[in-house]
Amino acid sequence: MMRILLLLFIVVIQGNAVAVWEHATGVTLSVSSSGKYLVSVRQPGWTFSGDIGRPLEEMAVDSGTDPIGPYDEITFRFVQGVARNVTIHAYKYKPIVLFTSEAMEASENGVWFPTFNAFPRGLHRLIHSGWNYFFDGSSTDGPLVEFDSQGNTFIISPASNFMVAKTSIASDQSIATGISTEIRSLPARFSHQTLLVVEKGINRAFDTWGHALTDSKGKARPANDADITLSHLGYWTDNGAFYYYHFEPALGYEGTLSAISDEFLKKQVPLGYMQLDSWFYPKGPRKTWRDGGRGIYEYVASPELFPAGLTAFQEHLGIPLVTHGRWIDLSSPYRSEYTISGDVIIDPHYWSTIMRDLRTAGVATYEQDWLSAFAKTNFNLTDPDAFLDNMADAASRNRMTLQYCMPEAHHYLQSSKYSNLTTIRTAPDRFGRNRWDRFLYGSRLAAALGIWPWCDVFISSEIDNLLIATLSAGPVGVGDRIGAVDAANLLRAVRRDGVIVKPDVPLVPVDQTIINDAKGLQTPMIASTYTDFGSLKTVYVLAYPRAADVTVSLQPQSVGFDEPVFVYDYFAGKGQVMQPNQNLMARMNRGYAYYVMTQIGRSGIGLLGDAGLFVSMGRQRFARVADEGVLEAEILFASGESPIIIYGYSPSPPVVTAKKGSAGVPVYDAGTQIFRATVSEDSSGTAVIDIQ
Repeated sequence: MMRILLLLFIVVIQGNAVAVWEHATGVTLSVSSSGKYLVSVRQPGWTFSGDIGRPLEEMAVDSGTDPIGPYDEITFRFVQGVARNVTIHAYKYKPIVLFTSEAMEASENGVWFPTFNAFPRGLHRLIHSGWNYFFDGSSTDGPLVEFDSQGNTFIISPASNFMVAKTSIASDQSIATGISTEIRSLPARFSHQTLLVVEKGINRAFDTWGHALTDSKGKARPANDADITLSHLGYWTDNGAFYYYHFEPALGYEGTLSAISDEFLKKQVPLGYMQLDSWFYPKGPRKTWRDGGRGIYEYVASPELFPAGLTAFQEHLGIPLVTHGRWIDLSSPYRSEYTISGDVIIDPHYWSTIMRDLRTAGVATYEQDWLSAFAKTNFNLTDPDAFLDNMADAASRNRMTLQYCMPEAHHYLQSSKYSNLTTIRTAPDRFGRNRWDRFLYGSRLAAALGIWPWCDVFISSEIDNLLIATLSAGPVGVGDRIGAVDAANLLRAVRRDGVIVKPDVPLVPVDQTIINDAKGLQTPMIASTYTDFGSLKTVYVLAYPRAADVTVSLQPQSVGFDEPVFVYDYFAGKGQVMQPNQNLMARMNRGYAYYVMTQIGRSGIGLLGDAGLFVSMGRQRFARVADEGVLEAEILFASGESPIIIYGYSPSPPVVTAKKGSAGVPVYDAGTQIFRATVSEDSSGTAVIDIQ
């Protein structure tokens, strides 16, 4: 430490260079008075450098703390057109560098900082664009992600001004970050921030980067059950649902949706909410709900469909609503009543009125659709933020959450400002096999930023889509026709009260899959998620082929295990004990495979959880699990749900004892070493059991 302090003292006194070194992260930041700046990382030995090309003034070193954490900083000033102040934070305990540049007077746009002329070369590149992802490209409005074949990764992205910022690979192959050149001038005291993150591991880098953004903006990252769309099964009427712009003629739209809700109740899988898509409001100059190609005429329930209004319908239905919003039609009277930019309203009075009326009508979540197409403002420094800020603020004041649909990459970054932006569509309309890859890569970006991914509507008989939706930890919503609801399938995803039993985090591709995809190898997709109780962890692994290769190849250590685990093939109904570095090799005979990997605790037990559920150890079923030589689990029940069957691995027949509720004698299969036991709750709706 004395050596570091002495070095800093000497270079500051010399006046031609300053440097800081973060021992915990191995990051070194240095700046010379000639205008050169450099970030080096001890592991994996990467260097990022640039040159302002002008002498620097007032160079100084200091330290402090911000929402990301404690940091050391270098500050300086230079003149390019106008005087510009720069601050660079190197964080003490996180491999993060934050660059801030501020122009002291109004200026022409075009000075991009930082610009890295030298950075690690020959890496793979991942860029997100809307619902797509690419392993090439030279410009992005989201994060630029580059990684090597070992998973060493760096991410560069805007840390402010998300709606107008760009990161580009220039013709000289330098990386430049700043405000889009479509913006010609910048006001006095305009500042812009850029993040650089370097990590070992692609998924780890995404998480470090995303938390830095949400921490810096003060977003309270929502829990996976933060609103009704996340906590409960829902019914959707968007594109791909049976009742999208269509109803049963004998029932009308109100009667059709009421009948659907009644069917779910009758089949003991009650809905938590119902989504009303763009059909529910009048559109275009004809002011009709049927005009599917036009924007909003007036954002009210169509009197033709809801003669008594939306509030009366919701009160009859008895569950919250989710409502969809488009852009504003050219014929809309709103264009003379409110401040418009492009084809959306940026006026806070509009959003206050709309959100208040929606809340009165029992709406829990507002879905803003068409963000990458028609629902756009004019492109400038103020209007895009005004549109989304005012929407989020009005929704928050009315205790409502938001969902984004058809987002661009910058909308994901913008979400770091809004604690009530809980969900985002990460795949195109009507979920299905041809959407899976895009959904999982979009989920990777969403998860980094604390948004829960929504795959979109599917039909309850589609067990593969239901499985992925449940593993996403986001919404689970179906769009069946009356009479077609498959309750048995849905009860693999939800409890009998409609609560989704889900993992802690979204399902995302493992690092090796991302590396293989970047190389164009066409290996199977392998994606994972987990439930983590601290001392015990359960990982859920999905695999499916994208080409001729139908073989799963996976080591438990690649999904976070460093101790023996029991790997259970969910659909084959069998499992095996595996060491962390042991390779699982299996064919996907049904077109995909699903594995539950559970840690073997000190008791020798590997608890797999609720035998009836996909996410068998989800916290909505298991409130607490610990193993100090005896495995103890607290189990939650929906009303009238008891008993349930728990199962797991044991090297010999186990004993199950109930501390609360009751437990049956386990049935043990010596061949598979799997036990099953019935468990019932007590009067409080819980059970506590010991297994040894």
